[in-house]
Amino acid sequence: MSSLRMTSDLRRQLILGAAKRCFARHGYTGTTTKSVAAAAAISEALLFKHFPSKAALYAEILSDECEADPALMDLLEREPSTATLVELIRGMVQHFLHIADGPDQEEAQRLRLMATSHLDDGEFARLLYAKIEKLIGAVFLASLERAVASGDARPFSGDPLNLFWFAHHSVMMAALTRLPATPCLVYGKANDLERQLCEFLLRGIGLNDAAIASHLGRDRAADAGKTAIAESA
Repeated sequence: MSSLRMTSDLRRQLILGAAKRCFARHGYTGTTTKSVAAAAAISEALLFKHFPSKAALYAEILSDECEADPALMDLLEREPSTATLVELIRGMVQHFLHIADGPDQEEAQRLRLMATSHLDDGEFARLLYAKIEKLIGAVFLASLERAVASGDARPFSGDPLNLFWFAHHSVMMAALTRLPATPCLVYGKANDLERQLCEFLLRGIGLNDAAIASHLGRDRAADAGKTAIAESA
């Protein structure tokens, strides 16, 4: 049984390796399960035993890339805390906002693919959301629980994981507005946008202003105070 399982795992890795080469050369649209099977020197039927669709293949590759990111892995291995929660949100905001600014068009295409999936059959989006939840969900929930216990955040009466998804969807939509050569919406300076988004999401999650000021930094807290005064005027 162990030998069979190792053989199956090895075959799965060989398929993923072939798929990475195909996606890198032809993009998502130009790659087919038939071409991946040919590159892996297996039948398409055997490929489907490991991955039921092209979307499943691509989602697995993206998940592997996330798990290979040392910065993300370091963050996910930290002790759950308010600080870890803030860094998770800050990292998510930075990732999405830098997609439009960065030279890596592959990331932009992935974001477009994610948006298109919602308008199509939703398969790719469902798969990727499941991968994200498996990778980050437990750390987010444990850190939120610690933040509530320490008095840094208010309790949430609904499903606390929804708070993560609300934050994720908000920042993903903000990133989508910036993808076209002429942005759909101009929020303002990029550094201000990052700070404002972090504060908005952290407040939505339930963190109080003192905790946000402590973990985002004094300069951010000062700007937040100015904003609050302006809004109340």
